[in-house]
Amino acid sequence: MSIESLKTEVARQFGTPAVVIDLDVVERNIARVQALCNAAGVANRPHIKTHKSPMIATMQREAGARGITCQKIGEAEVMAEAGHDDILISYNILGEEKLHRLGRLMSQAKVTVAADNPVVVAGLPQATAVAGHDLDVVVECDTGRKRAGVETVAEAIALAKDIASRPGLSFAGFMLYPPEDAMAETQAFLDAATAGVRELGLDPRIVSSGGTPNLRNLGKVRAVTEHRAGTSVFNDRMMLAAGMAGLEDCALTVFATVVSRAGPERGILDSGSKTLTSDTGGLEGHGLIIEHPHAKIARFAEEHGFLELSACNDRPQIGDVVRIVPNHVCVVVNMVDRLITVRGDQIIGELPVAARGRLT
Repeated sequence: MSIESLKTEVARQFGTPAVVIDLDVVERNIARVQALCNAAGVANRPHIKTHKSPMIATMQREAGARGITCQKIGEAEVMAEAGHDDILISYNILGEEKLHRLGRLMSQAKVTVAADNPVVVAGLPQATAVAGHDLDVVVECDTGRKRAGVETVAEAIALAKDIASRPGLSFAGFMLYPPEDAMAETQAFLDAATAGVRELGLDPRIVSSGGTPNLRNLGKVRAVTEHRAGTSVFNDRMMLAAGMAGLEDCALTVFATVVSRAGPERGILDSGSKTLTSDTGGLEGHGLIIEHPHAKIARFAEEHGFLELSACNDRPQIGDVVRIVPNHVCVVVNMVDRLITVRGDQIIGELPVAARGRLT
């Protein structure tokens, strides 16, 4: 079967828009990241927020990953139910309901959690009371990204001390998500924080770094023990722009149909914000159309992708099925209940997005 035949068959069997992953490319991406981590001497702890699939997490584990990362308890519950038993939850956990669930989760899997403030730390013993055993906690540190994390070394040391003082909690180390151009600043922060906690008799066993773009920086921050990359399993247009992937590394594409050409320089796709999402990832347009790279998905309605075709010599026609590399793949996966799996130009089947929509 050719690619053109594959597009026709996907549209016939599943309709469009369809979110399609090539398992051959997925396997290559998994192997590449594992090799990079092995070469740098750090553990690979992939972030499942991109694929949200226990099956793909199992593929990563079988390739050599040591544990997984989840963003929410709901994601971790799905993964633990499927047998994944070493989970880092890289998000502040607050509230009695979540803490009770965390305690139950701790009876199914080895769980480590992150915290960046004393309010979160004060609540975590509720989970250990439910579980009946201790909980490892890492201090999330901000070394320039300005997202979550303590901003000063003094805060990191104080929070580590606070964790160690709480019944049932064990200070396990630090979690980082450094800007790609801030390795020196990150190293200075980490060195000072490590020295400070060691003066208190505490040992940062875990230093967890993250980000697919930071795969190029593996080994540049000393003492990092593990790395969390999510997008690398599929890649997307942001990773193309960052130079972290080529088109051949993009495992996920959205198959869409041109449903209107009401003007010579414009058209409509049946894939709008409900499929490709309104998250541009800081890029112009809303995806790369592989067959027509000079076409621009200029704007969205829920079910409409508005095509701007003025830069195209070869313009799509009504009924054409095209493949789109989305700007930000993680949010696209979260929009659908299933992924269509293929190998090259052969349809394999369907893969449920098991942890989709787990908001808490």
